[in-house]
Amino acid sequence: MGIIQCKDVCKSFGEKVALDHVSLDFPQGKIFGLLGPNGAGKTTLIRIINRITIPNEGTVLFDGHPITQRDVERIGYLPEERGLYRKMKVGDQAMYLAQLKGMSARTAAEELRKWFVKFGIQSWWTKKVEELSKGMAQKIQFITTVVHKPSLLILDEPFSGFDPVNAQLIREEILNLKAQGATIVLSTHNMESVEELCDDIALINRSKLVITGGVDEIRHKYGNNNVELIYTGASSVTPVPGVFRVLSDSDDSGRHTSVLMLEPGASNSDVLNAIVTQPLTVNSFRELVPRMNDIFIRLVTEE
Repeated sequence: MGIIQCKDVCKSFGEKVALDHVSLDFPQGKIFGLLGPNGAGKTTLIRIINRITIPNEGTVLFDGHPITQRDVERIGYLPEERGLYRKMKVGDQAMYLAQLKGMSARTAAEELRKWFVKFGIQSWWTKKVEELSKGMAQKIQFITTVVHKPSLLILDEPFSGFDPVNAQLIREEILNLKAQGATIVLSTHNMESVEELCDDIALINRSKLVITGGVDEIRHKYGNNNVELIYTGASSVTPVPGVFRVLSDSDDSGRHTSVLMLEPGASNSDVLNAIVTQPLTVNSFRELVPRMNDIFIRLVTEE
């Protein structure tokens, strides 16, 4: 059982249906990708989990019981719409947000100082928020989201506004938090980050749950049973009836790259066994699995 369970959650705003009987289980100690196009219902679900919005129907369980405001203190939420008080000093702002999550002033100061040192931003403590760049402000919001060591982290587009170096820094911290036992919900349009970080995903489109499961499982499910063969020593690879067909073949100075399509019921082992009987040398053999970006586009377009 996951730390959060959503059961038949429905939410409407007037005649607009935002969520239509969505049921999801967020696995404990995993990174879960919450995906979908703009307006699909992801943010509404996140707000329901945070008790910012109340569903019309359905229930949300936290550790097996109906979620309460007390449970929300165990959640760290980084919304897509960033919000810091521009006239406040960075340190005062961070202290204020940490204490809202139930930390004592002493503990908050100690933990925030550690994070500021880790991110190399000790000198920002007395600066006003309005003096910070967008990326700098993003770092502060990330720190205030995680400083109270929440059991559940909900990060909505956490890499927005970061340059590649700082985006990688945040990725590493997300993996560190997972290693420490946190459950992380990652809502993003960055499919590379999904493949790199997420264990499981759910795709919501037009208020409905379209698909959920492990990233590798879903990528293989939507594959085309194609493999790539790189070889030398022959001018072509010969198709084998009942095992594979040759979809394409290119020659780069005697080094051939072929895309083979497995016949129904054939396995990668069958293909390799058939190839080794041919007069060629195999340099590389790999399954061609579609990227999450391609699957996302395909599923949303089909919907």
